[in-house]
Amino acid sequence: MRRGIAATALVAALGVTLAACGSDSGSNGGGGAKGSGELSGTVTWWDTSTVGSEDKVFKKVAEDFKKKHPKVTVKYVNVPFGEAQNKFKNAAQSGSGAPDVIRSEVAWTPEFADLGYLAPLDGTTALKDSEDFLKQAAASTQYKGKTYGVPQVIDSMGIFYNKKIFKEAGVEVPKTIDELKTVSAKIKQKTGKPGLYLRGDDAYWFLSFLYGEGGDLVDAEKKTVTVDNTAGVKGFKVVKDLVDSGAAKTDATDGWNNMQTAFKDGKVAMMINGPWAVADTYAGKEFKDKANLGIAPVPAGSAGQGAPQGGHNLAVYAGSKNLDASYAFAEYMTSAETQATVAKELSLLPTRQSVYIKSDVATNEMITFFKPVVDKAVERPWIPETGSLFAPLVTEYTKVLTGQTSPDAGAKATGDAYRKLLKDWK
Repeated sequence: MRRGIAATALVAALGVTLAACGSDSGSNGGGGAKGSGELSGTVTWWDTSTVGSEDKVFKKVAEDFKKKHPKVTVKYVNVPFGEAQNKFKNAAQSGSGAPDVIRSEVAWTPEFADLGYLAPLDGTTALKDSEDFLKQAAASTQYKGKTYGVPQVIDSMGIFYNKKIFKEAGVEVPKTIDELKTVSAKIKQKTGKPGLYLRGDDAYWFLSFLYGEGGDLVDAEKKTVTVDNTAGVKGFKVVKDLVDSGAAKTDATDGWNNMQTAFKDGKVAMMINGPWAVADTYAGKEFKDKANLGIAPVPAGSAGQGAPQGGHNLAVYAGSKNLDASYAFAEYMTSAETQATVAKELSLLPTRQSVYIKSDVATNEMITFFKPVVDKAVERPWIPETGSLFAPLVTEYTKVLTGQTSPDAGAKATGDAYRKLLKDWK
């Protein structure tokens, strides 16, 4: 779920107030009953999924762990996605209040590992049948030759569209940015509704346009900042033009709720989103008939179609007092059986190859659409600073969309901020 990846990086001054949610794992440090080898104690899990839809499924699945390990209690805590990154760092740094297991956004995993907050998982039960994981899903779990996460879900982004509005306007799904502008104009003319809702308070929604122009944030291999090169500037110009031309409406605050509400209520024809939004979207009045929801690739830019690879890993806190039970919980939550359940209930994409051949998954329309998109998605650099790249980017992205700065100046300011963050990078 990506309700606020940029907000995560911006919440820097949170106090450590999470002791009550911490790692109260009982007296068995190894997690086993004395003399029996049986797991026991408590595992506290921080889930960051969407409240009201995803969280219900994840909570039930997590609590079912007790059926396999009767002496282990799972303490489920839903932590807002936009706050979880900094809350975990604050708790881990203080040594008080961190969970045993956290649902870590893929970009957080190398950062937490670099800080020494995660337990390496190589050789543990957490990585059972690791050869089954998709290669691109496993990539974000690696840092300096060790594994610090277990892939739970993988995702990317597409255009969600309202089929009834498209039919009323007599338009087809746009395949390019130029077509997006034409389609949006016709939708506005025929229905009076905006074409696209472009989230303006989270720069993750900018990446598809940046990649579509052949740009990227950085080149990790060459240790070079690229967000302010020619392609990067073009990416900023594309999103600015979408807003200026009227093809898209945007906002600078509470983007997730505003976007979801507008789309679910039929007040806008399209939005950009990912599999994490499917369950919540179906809850809207426009999609009581699920067949009204259409999903297509994000329209291509001048360099082609590009969408970011995202997802979540389960990571184990290095300071957990119940490591064995935590490893077992991470394995259970990422097992083929559990992933098949989650895919069926929420249309989230599994990270295990074997799950895609299961009947309920193979026939899921949303998963069938998103899997090829994920296969071609652009990986972010798996460096410790990746999660921190969004704070300066969202500042300039929002300023560009709202006319407070130009695309050229926004790209330059972002690049300057990156070079301060990434020491010795060009």
